[in-house]
Order: sequence, then structure tokens, then C-alpha cells
Amino acid sequence: MNRDYFESIYAGGPDPWGFETSDYERRKYDLTLAALPRRRYRRALEPGCSIGVLTADLAGRCDAVEAWEPIDAPRRAADERTPDHVIVRDAILGEAAPLPGPPIDLIVLSEVLYYLPADRMAGAVDKLLDQVEPGADVVAVHWRHPIDGMELDGDGAHRRLAATGRLDVIGAWTEADFRIDVLRLR
Repeated sequence: MNRDYFESIYAGGPDPWGFETSDYERRKYDLTLAALPRRRYRRALEPGCSIGVLTADLAGRCDAVEAWEPIDAPRRAADERTPDHVIVRDAILGEAAPLPGPPIDLIVLSEVLYYLPADRMAGAVDKLLDQVEPGADVVAVHWRHPIDGMELDGDGAHRRLAATGRLDVIGAWTEADFRIDVLRLR
């Protein structure tokens, strides 16, 4: 992850992608929540939570949520937006491990995988999967179009995620601009 890249984006405003106001983002969040196979989760992990709009939504379906955001301004916004059973911490996908606590039974990877170098994605995902209980759900949601400077688009990231050999695809939703895949850890 290039910290300078994200810090420069957030320097332009507190919500550079319109997470709070965009109809596209709201629809994507609603479909993500609808795709969750279980009504309730004990503990979710959301790397790269940004300002915490989806995190706050997940909090309504989870007893506990651990959200990661390495950039200060959006991390503070996420912490202010979310209820007390959400921990927002400075952590980076591929480098950090979840805090000790109840078993993780949900991982939400929303708009994060294509920011990893293609050759580091499998290792980052494996590190997360090593921390969750068998049968945990993994929900991946990504923009499908190329992103300047990134090796993968959403489709490429999802193909690599499914190819880890540790996950079974149990559901999917694909639109022109984004896709949602629901996978389960064997």
C-alpha cells in the first residue's frame, strides 16, 4: 500500500469517493449487506475501512467489528461514525494481524485487494485466513474497471481470491461497475 497515495487523496477532502453521498456507493453497500449469508456474525474484520460508512452498516449485523485504516483522517472519521462495539485501528492488510478476541467469522474485503501488488495478494489473504475460524465467510466487493497504477482490477482480484484453494465461492453478484463474491473458508 502506498501511504502517500492515500494521504494525498484524503488531503483533497474528507470523503473523496463520496462514500456518504453517492447513490452508487449506497447501492453497493446495500447489496453487500444483502449478500451476507448469515443474519448475525460474532466478529467481523474489515481491512481498509476508510471513513467507516460500510463499517457502521456491518456493526448492525455483528457483535463486534475490527476495522483497519492506516490513514489518520479517515480512521478518525470511522472511529467517530461507528458504535462502541467497533474497534478502528491503524493496521495494513498484508502486514497486520487481528487483535485477540472472539473468533472471526466474517471478513469483508471492500475495495482493497487491487491496491496490493499482484504478487503479494495471495500472501496477504492467507495471513488473514490463518486468523479466522473454519466456515467463516469472506465477502469481496470491488470496482471492475482498471485503476491507474494498479496491477489488478476487481475481476482480477476476485479470480486470485477464488484461486487461493482455501475458499469456496457460495454466491456472486456482478454488475457493470462492481462485483460481489461471497466465499466460505473450508
